[in-house]
Amino acid sequence: MKSIIVTGANGQLGQCFRAIAKHNADNFIFLTLKDLDITNKKEVESFFSDTNADWCINCAAYTQVDKAEEDLGLAYNVNANGAKYVAEACLKNNMKLIHVSTDFVFNGSSNIAYTESEKTDPLSEYGKSKLKGEKYIIETISNYFIIRTSWLYSEHANNFMKKMLELAENRDELGIVSDQIGTPTYAVDLANIFLKIINLDSDKYGIYHYSNEGVASWYDFAHAIIDLSKLKTKINPILTKDFLTLAKRPIYSVLNKHKIKSTFDVEIPHWRDSLKVALNNLKNEH
Repeated sequence: MKSIIVTGANGQLGQCFRAIAKHNADNFIFLTLKDLDITNKKEVESFFSDTNADWCINCAAYTQVDKAEEDLGLAYNVNANGAKYVAEACLKNNMKLIHVSTDFVFNGSSNIAYTESEKTDPLSEYGKSKLKGEKYIIETISNYFIIRTSWLYSEHANNFMKKMLELAENRDELGIVSDQIGTPTYAVDLANIFLKIINLDSDKYGIYHYSNEGVASWYDFAHAIIDLSKLKTKINPILTKDFLTLAKRPIYSVLNKHKIKSTFDVEIPHWRDSLKVALNNLKNEH
């Protein structure tokens, strides 16, 4: 049985771990912002030295992409400094670290799925703050796994899937961006990969990419959510230039998953199959 700290336990991924933990023999220590502020170095040092854990999964993050353009201090404090303090505490207490990063570290000018060794060039402050966090971790500790993911959704917290269902209740038509291409990722699938790495007690450290299989635009994703839910709302394609946001987003951010699949012998579900599971679970909750 392993002891695992999970930071950001009230976030989307953190809540997925809470659900999985109910059927898992490992000892999970779930920490919300109230329990541990990762931007407070002394607090992090003190908690980690008092807790004899084997692993830390750092799900704590500032994820409001547009807001990060104006709220630079907090975004960098959480995504960069916080990541550094967690890595330092893991080093000091001989813990292995799994840290969540993002496809937004790329500029989206490619048309081929991004490998882990590809040049990073974030367009947004959110992407820059997450990349800085990656760099701090790499400089601080050697026993880390940085997992970059994309377009995360689940039954928990706020996300695109739930937003579409909410909007569809009140609107006959929705305009959704059709020229940004990536892959939706079911947060439960991502959480299970983390647990596989922990169960293997792996030392194959480094950066990995994980998303579900397949490729989609936000329009495709929205269309699938509405169709699979048997809703009548019409989804109309719109272009990025007609949907202005504070933060610039990569036009293409599909992740190449060959490394994680071959290293850990995992089969990754297609995004549409995982979406069916998520929608079904959400329906059964109500």
